[in-house]
Amino acid sequence: MSDMSGGTARTDVRSVGALAVELQLLLGDTSPRLAQDVIAALLDVPRFWPGANASEAVDDSVCHAARLAIARLRSGAPFAYAVRRASFRHLTLDVDERVLIPRPETEGLVEQVLQLSGGGGGTAVDIGTGSGAIALSLASEGIFDRVVATDVSLDALAVARQNASRLAGALRAPVEFRHGALLAPLRDVRASVIVSNPPYIAYHEAAQLPAGVRDWEPALALLSGADGMTATVAIIRGAADLLHEGGILALEVDARRASLVAESLAVDPRYREISVRLDLAGRERFVIARRS
Repeated sequence: MSDMSGGTARTDVRSVGALAVELQLLLGDTSPRLAQDVIAALLDVPRFWPGANASEAVDDSVCHAARLAIARLRSGAPFAYAVRRASFRHLTLDVDERVLIPRPETEGLVEQVLQLSGGGGGTAVDIGTGSGAIALSLASEGIFDRVVATDVSLDALAVARQNASRLAGALRAPVEFRHGALLAPLRDVRASVIVSNPPYIAYHEAAQLPAGVRDWEPALALLSGADGMTATVAIIRGAADLLHEGGILALEVDARRASLVAESLAVDPRYREISVRLDLAGRERFVIARRS
């Protein structure tokens, strides 16, 4: 078949195997693994699936999305931004450069909250929700009455709302998104849980970040003042006014500053049962406290 210019019209790839070969050629990579990983991510299937199902048909939209993903990878984009998706606990989230890529460490923060809250109850608040990863995980796995999520970035809230809409069938609690800095949009809320993975990189540390983070992820969600503590300290100061007695404050922190965060809580008489907890790599990653 010829196009109007006299050339040959492109026929889209129709099998997983053929698409993988094309993507491999576009990558200029002798290993088929990355090409197969792209296909798996776009189809939301396990990594082994493309290799085991090479003869399966794929539609034009998948082929187009795969080629775009390869172009982004070749430009240096992190994998999640290239495929526009990231896995987080039991969820597959839409992500792009408007939000941080959800990390495995943050999955552990959700686990801490679910364990300490007995699975949930009352209102849970997620400060700086980004893609909605924490809020939507609590709403889908917990037994909270509602989840309220805030972000100062309207772009991030657009991504979070998109994820909430797509995952609506998996949510056991309603999720409300509010625009504003940290706890500012929450003056009318009383919570049983406040959780946050706030920005915690100091300005002078930005240059030390990996290029895939520094050059691609939103600085607003990474950087927090000259010492990296500005957002965390603000949350500590404000959260006590919103928490019920015995309510939980759970923070993900820079492992280098976990002791400083615990100290900030310890000198505030409104908090008790302060603890620093480790992530799966053995780093001091989470700081937990209860409202006195």
